[in-house]
Amino acid sequence: MRRLRISAISYLNTAPLMWDFEHGNAGSKFEISYTIPSLCAAALSDDSADIGIIPAAAYATIPDLLILPGMAIAARRAVRSILLVSKVPLEKIRTIALDTSSLTSVALTKVIFARWFGGARGYTPMAPELEIMLRDHDAGLLIGDPALKVSRTQYFTYDLAEEWNRLTGKPFVFAFWAVRKAALVEADPDLDLTRIFQDSRNHGLQPDNLNQIAAEWGPKVKLSAAEVKAYLTENIYYNLDNASLQGLQLFYRYAQDSGALPPAPPLQFYEAHAVAK
Repeated sequence: MRRLRISAISYLNTAPLMWDFEHGNAGSKFEISYTIPSLCAAALSDDSADIGIIPAAAYATIPDLLILPGMAIAARRAVRSILLVSKVPLEKIRTIALDTSSLTSVALTKVIFARWFGGARGYTPMAPELEIMLRDHDAGLLIGDPALKVSRTQYFTYDLAEEWNRLTGKPFVFAFWAVRKAALVEADPDLDLTRIFQDSRNHGLQPDNLNQIAAEWGPKVKLSAAEVKAYLTENIYYNLDNASLQGLQLFYRYAQDSGALPPAPPLQFYEAHAVAK
């Protein structure tokens, strides 16, 4: 047996998910590293991590993953941290710089333009530096904490979760926990990953703990504690429920249709007792 390796994301929106790993005893059972979403997926792909909070798009490209049920980084309305920032109105955008930190938001951008706004645009992968992005492009896609800092008065800003919800009526799932099947063979059979990870999320969303997260993260993302709490409780939805699963499967279908992603495999979920057998 060995300790499973967790690849986590160093963004504000994952702080509640990681509560027990950073403030409780859960962390002692795992090896934990932090990175950006696209590299988190790469760590699962190259077997340098066993569990990751992967971008939803990565599930279509990495074989033999099991989803830890019930948990997600999703949105049922505006999410605030996935923004298309533009010098021109949406329908006039022709060139877009895409944040290289992202996989799912890049695919979502391509789906939205391909399906509802007349087809593909000119896309260029770039580091998330807005001023440089907009120097030679009509718009730039920013995700995570950099998006939270964007001035909404200086540019046209389009919240992609809000656009998805308006166009489909479904929540959008940006990321979820997934584990490599092969890694479970080497893991402690008494581990119940679903319980461990769900408990961590639930504890992270308790009011006192949210207050602590807000106090720690507010200065980092240049938001007040009240704004951080509102973002985590009103904009981010941490449940992979039936509505979220419907939105996820619709996204996979549209992404395949538009060429943004290859076909995604059927959703497969981790079950502790099944693994123990």
